[in-house]
Amino acid sequence: MARAHHPKGLPYLFFSEMWERFGYYLMIGIFTLYLKDATAGFNMTEAEASDLYGTFIALVFLTPFVGGLLADRVLGYRRSITIGGLLMGAGYCLMSIHDLTMLYISMTLVIVGNGFFKPNISTLLGNLYNTPEYKPLKDSGYNIFYMGINIGAFVCNFFGAALYNMMGWGAAFFAAGVGMFVGIIIFWIGTKHYKHADVIKPATGKDMPLLKIFGYILLPSLIFGVAGYFINGVTSPANPGGNLVGSDTTDAFLFGCLPIIFFYGRLLVKSPAEEKRPIAAMLAIFAVVIMFWAVFKQNGSTLNTWADRYTDREIPTSMYPTMKALSLVDNISYTKDSVVVMDNQFRVADKKKKEFNYPPYFKNLPEKDKPQDGATIHAFNTNLFQSVNPFWVIAFTPLVLAFFAFLKRRGKEPTTPAKIAFGLVISALSCLVMVGAVYASENGGIKSSAWWFISSYAVITIGELFLSPMGLSLVSKLSPPRLTALMMGGWFLATSIGNKLSGVLSSLWDGYENKANFFLVNFILLGAASLLLFAMLKWLNKIFKEHDAL
Repeated sequence: MARAHHPKGLPYLFFSEMWERFGYYLMIGIFTLYLKDATAGFNMTEAEASDLYGTFIALVFLTPFVGGLLADRVLGYRRSITIGGLLMGAGYCLMSIHDLTMLYISMTLVIVGNGFFKPNISTLLGNLYNTPEYKPLKDSGYNIFYMGINIGAFVCNFFGAALYNMMGWGAAFFAAGVGMFVGIIIFWIGTKHYKHADVIKPATGKDMPLLKIFGYILLPSLIFGVAGYFINGVTSPANPGGNLVGSDTTDAFLFGCLPIIFFYGRLLVKSPAEEKRPIAAMLAIFAVVIMFWAVFKQNGSTLNTWADRYTDREIPTSMYPTMKALSLVDNISYTKDSVVVMDNQFRVADKKKKEFNYPPYFKNLPEKDKPQDGATIHAFNTNLFQSVNPFWVIAFTPLVLAFFAFLKRRGKEPTTPAKIAFGLVISALSCLVMVGAVYASENGGIKSSAWWFISSYAVITIGELFLSPMGLSLVSKLSPPRLTALMMGGWFLATSIGNKLSGVLSSLWDGYENKANFFLVNFILLGAASLLLFAMLKWLNKIFKEHDAL
C-alpha cells in the first residue's frame, strides 16, 4: 500500500505561518525589554511592563473570536488571513517609532490583525485534512505546522538582536513587519492549493445572526470592560488602587470576557443534541488549559527578566569573535559611580517607582567577578534566550511524532485529551527545574547558570508539544463544520485569558522575597489543572470515540 502524503497546501501554510511567527516573536522577544529600557524605551517598572505585556498578548488572542466568526460567515478564510497579515505587518513597522501614542496604535493594529489571521490559517489547514485520504494524518499535520511556527520563532531573535545592536529597537521592530509581509506573499502564491478548502458557511436557523452577536455579546463585552476598569474593591496597603484582580487593565479584561464566555455557554445550551457533547468536551478542555498558558506565556516577562538579570550571559572568549562578527554582542559598561543604591535601588519620579538607570546585570555579580571601573563586558543579548524554546520544539517535534507513531503501530497511542493531560503534567515539572535554579543561584544573589534556564525550557517544550498542537487538532476534529472557526476562536479565548493571567502572575514577581516560591505556585497551578483533566478523561475519551464512529 502506498504511503499517504500530506496535502500540497501544507508547505505554503507552513511557510506563511513561519514568517508570521518570525514577526510576532521577534516583537514579543524585545517588547518588555524595550518598555523597561530607561534611555531608549519607556522606563517602566517590572510590574508596569508585565501588566502591559499581559494585556497586550491577552487581547492578541481574544480577537480571534471575532475574526473566526467573520471568516466563517462573511469574509472567508483567505481574505481574512490577508487582512490580518497586512494589519499586523503595519503594526510592527509602526512600533519602530518611539512614541507612546504610536506604541498603542501599533499594538491595536497587531491585536486586530491577529484576530483575522491566527484562527483562520489554523482552520484552513484543518479543512485540508477533512477527507478520508488525509484525516488520519491530521495530528501529524498540525505537529508539522507547529514546527513551522517555531522555526520562525527561533530565527527571529538572532535578527532582532543583531539589528538592535547595530541600529536600535526601531530597526528590530521594522524587521518584524517585513517578515509578516513575506508571509502574506507566500500565502497568496500557494492559494490554488487551498482555494477549495475556503468555504463560507452562512448562518442557519440554529445560529445567532451577526448583528445579534455584536449587539448582545461584543457591545456588552465593551461595556463590561469599561465598567471593570472603573470598579474598585477594598483598598489596602498591598492594593492601594482597590483593584479586584491586580490592576485596572486586568479588571477590565476579565470583566470584558464575561459576555463572550456567556456566548459560548449559550452556544452549548442552544446547540442540537448531536452537537452538545462535542462542544461540551471542547469547552471543558479550553477551561483547563488556561493554566498552561498562564505559566507558559511568562516566557516574555518573568523568564525574560530571569535571563536578563539573574542568568550568567557573559560570552566565552572562544565564542566572542564569531558573535561579534554576527553583531550578536550586548556590550554592558561598568562604572562604579553608576551602580549607586538609591531609595532601595529605585528613585521616585511622578509618584511612581522607576528603575534607577544603571545596568542591572551587575547587581548580583559577585564583587570578585565585577570588571574594572570603566570596563565593558560582552554578553549574549537577552532576547536570544527567547530562541531556546523554539529550538527545543524543532529538535523534539520529530521525536514526539516518532514516539506517537510507535505507540500507534502498537495500538497504544493516547487519545488527544490524554496527550493534553500528560502535557500539563510535564509542563508542571519545568517549574521545579526553575526552583532548582533559584536555590543554585542563592535566591538570585549570584548569577544562575544558563543551563538551568535551557533545561527548564526543554521540559516545558515537551509538555507544549503534547498540548498546543493537539488543541488545534482537537478543535478541527470535534467542531461541527458550521462552527469550526468560531470554536477555534474559543481555543484562542482560553489562550487569551491564560495570557492575561501570565501578566498578573509576572507582576507579582517583585513581591516574592524567595523566588522559589513564585515557581512553586506555578507548579501547583499546573498540577491542579492536570488532575482536573485526568478526572474528566474517561468522559472526554468516550465523546471522542463516539465522534470518530460518525
